[in-house]
This record gives sequence, C-alpha cells and structure tokens, in this order.
Amino acid sequence: MHLQPEDLMTLETYARERMAFRAAVIEHKKRRNVAVGPNLTWLFEDRLTIQYQVQEILRTERVFEPEGIADELGAYNPLIPDGTNFKVTLLIEYADPVERAARLKVLKGIEDRCYVEVAGHARVYAIADEDLERENAEKTSSVHFLRFEVLADARAAARAGAALTFGADHPECTQQVTVDEHTRAALVLDLTD
Repeated sequence: MHLQPEDLMTLETYARERMAFRAAVIEHKKRRNVAVGPNLTWLFEDRLTIQYQVQEILRTERVFEPEGIADELGAYNPLIPDGTNFKVTLLIEYADPVERAARLKVLKGIEDRCYVEVAGHARVYAIADEDLERENAEKTSSVHFLRFEVLADARAAARAGAALTFGADHPECTQQVTVDEHTRAALVLDLTD
C-alpha cells in the first residue's frame, strides 16, 4: 500500500494535472473528515490523501532528485493505513488564539484519549505521535497523528455494516460522534484484510 516513486507525478506532469487532482482529492476527503465535537477534527488519511500531501511538498520545495523523493516517501508512507488500522490526523481547532492557547494547556494528553468504537466491540484507543513527541510540559499540540489498531472481529463487523463511533474521553473534552452511512462506507475501505 505504500507509495513508490513511480506512483508520483513528475513536477511537470503535476503542474499540468494539479487543479484536477486537487479537486478530486478535496471531493475524496469530504467523507474522510469527521467533526468529533466542535473543536476536534479527524482527517482519516489514506493512500490518495498522502499522495496529495507528498505531491504538494515536492512541488513547493521543487524536489525532483531521487533521494529527496525517497525522504518524503519515508516520512509520509507511515501515515497510510495498512489494512488493520485507521490513520488519523487530529486537529484541535479554536479560532481565537487566546482561547486556543488556554485550551491546549488543559487538553494535554487528549491524543491518548481518542478512540474508535465498532458497534458491539471494545473501544480502541489511539497510538499517538509515533514519529515524534508533540506535547511538552505545558501544553499539547494542535496537530497529532493517531493510529487505531482494529482487531480482526471488529474489522469484519465494520465491513459488514456495524456502526462506527469516534470520540475522546479526556476530562476536559468528552465528545463522540457516530458517522453516517456514507462516511462509514468510505472509511471501512481502510480495513482491507
């Protein structure tokens, strides 16, 4: 499932195809963005969303050397689900900078209290920020990368139509949402085994 250099467009091709590719990715992401309460957005990553991120980085930084491309793929390929999990970019969003700073202080550890629940199965809590620590002694970050390892029986139930609920049970932020059928159908495609 990982992207290989040959899966990427050259800079020249991407320049020509960028607007159409971007539009397709935006449409694709509509069912992969989940608001878990008013201030938590979960972006469910997959091969296409990561390809778009890599293409944009290569374009912005004008990277075309094989070593540079390999570095970007090495950094981003771990964010692609491998069939047994969901991979999520968690965004903690507060428009007011003063409120955001205050909330990030009290929300320390929220990344470890995010969960996925397949109806009839136990909650699966996030494995957070495997690439680097995003929290310090004073506050959490507004962006985290989460992995949810879903057990085989729960994966089968999700593929068979069981409801998917996503949430956080942090003392300062308890939120939960059960996604609609269109979103559920899009997300269970990540559970391929």
